[in-house]
Order: sequence, then structure tokens, then C-alpha cells
Amino acid sequence: MARYCFCLQVKPERMAEYTERHRSVWPEMQAALSESGWHNYSLFLREDGLLIGYVEAGDLAEAQAAMARTEVNARWQAEMAGFFTGLGGRAPDEDPWLLTEVFHAG
Repeated sequence: MARYCFCLQVKPERMAEYTERHRSVWPEMQAALSESGWHNYSLFLREDGLLIGYVEAGDLAEAQAAMARTEVNARWQAEMAGFFTGLGGRAPDEDPWLLTEVFHAG
């Protein structure tokens, strides 16, 4: 299983609400992530709004495509889009800024 890390920028004035929304992610969204091949998915938020995401998947593009086909993901992304800066009209889950792994000990 491959590891992927990405980053996005949450609007500083919406960080508290973003955090709160993720305390109660819809059960159907969590099920869709799992069924679409997203494993060990975590989000980390820095105090300036930098969001770091980590996910394991067999193939990230396939996992993203599987999620894109779900109705629950469309609803979730529509609600989350307003929390981010620099998306250029994309949904938050479309083409995230992937980071290159330079070291792993395991």
C-alpha cells in the first residue's frame, strides 16, 4: 500500500469551524472513504491554517476516482470548498498538492 501526503490551506478565520466539522464526519462519508480504498486517512491542522493530509491507498488516482463517483462525496466537497484558499475553482479533493516522500523508517 502506498503512502500519500498532501497539503491545503484552510482560511484562518474558518479553522475552528473546520475542526468542528471533522469531529462529526458523516458516517456515510467515512464508509465511502473506506469502500473507495482510502486507508489510515488523517488530517493535521497547523495554527496558521496549513492542512496536511496523509492517506494510504493502492493507487491514489483510483481511490480519488472512486470517491468522485459517490453522492456523499459531492455533498461533502461542496460544503468544504468554502474553507480553503487557493483552490482556483477546484473541489478540495481534486488534485491536492502532493508532497514527495524523502524519508521513511519502518
